[in-house]
Amino acid sequence: MAAHVISVKVMTTAALNTGVWPLFRELVSLTKPRVSLLVLLTAAAGMGLAHHAMALSQIVAMQLGMVLIVGCANALNCWIERDSDALMERTSNRALPAGRLSPHAALGFACLLGAVSVPLLTLLVNPLTGLLGVLALLLYVGAYTPLKSRTPAALIIGAVPGALPPLMGVTAATGRMDGLGLALFGILFLWQMPHVIGLSCYRKADYERAGIKVLPLVRGDRVAKWHALLWAISLLPVSLALPSLGAGSTLYTIFAWLLGLAYVGLTLRGFQRDSGAVWGRRLFLGSLLYLPLLFAALLLDSAV
Repeated sequence: MAAHVISVKVMTTAALNTGVWPLFRELVSLTKPRVSLLVLLTAAAGMGLAHHAMALSQIVAMQLGMVLIVGCANALNCWIERDSDALMERTSNRALPAGRLSPHAALGFACLLGAVSVPLLTLLVNPLTGLLGVLALLLYVGAYTPLKSRTPAALIIGAVPGALPPLMGVTAATGRMDGLGLALFGILFLWQMPHVIGLSCYRKADYERAGIKVLPLVRGDRVAKWHALLWAISLLPVSLALPSLGAGSTLYTIFAWLLGLAYVGLTLRGFQRDSGAVWGRRLFLGSLLYLPLLFAALLLDSAV
């Protein structure tokens, strides 16, 4: 333990000697800020759609707690996968595989984020939201991350923590789980499947080098395309269920139909002549548009 503390101090001091800002920037990069931003937006949407008054201090605690617990999960993921990240073109320039940050410093930073975020969500928001945050952290780090190198079914497990933020937004506002929160969870869960399958087909060579068992590698591109199609079709009725749960009305329904059919259409294009990589890139990029547009339509409709 003493050796670990000394090592962290040495590495942190060395980094500080090169400048505080570079160290800060590398630590923040471990949290995957773009992913954290998406989490913040979906959690905020959950809070807003719950239509329950929240104190400003509770809103701030919720959003700060979400940023920290997601940052903790992502930083631990980077620490665990630093060797496999070095083998992938997409991740080889991250702070740990590139050698710009000490593994000990990264682990200490991740643990600090976790130590602050869990009490923040549990004590200043409510115990249910804190429990869901711990569940997301444990599933992502303790189950999804190690299973990625063993089975493509890890995708299903990994989609659970990825889908919890809007549900946590609802529980933060209401203190309970209800149909609206579960439907928002379902949308995020189902959306992730074609999203990740598309990325897996696009970056298949990267995943093969890193030994990650994604669906296209284990079952082939055609099976992966069928999975993406079925998940996208399943997403449509769940997204259309929100108005019956008190979120959105005609405007949202129109957008949900259009976006849902476009998402299904992107998966169907995989059965044309396009290679798996070309189709996968197109599907991945299209999925990045689907989710913010759907939530923007939902929030706009609710505001109107």
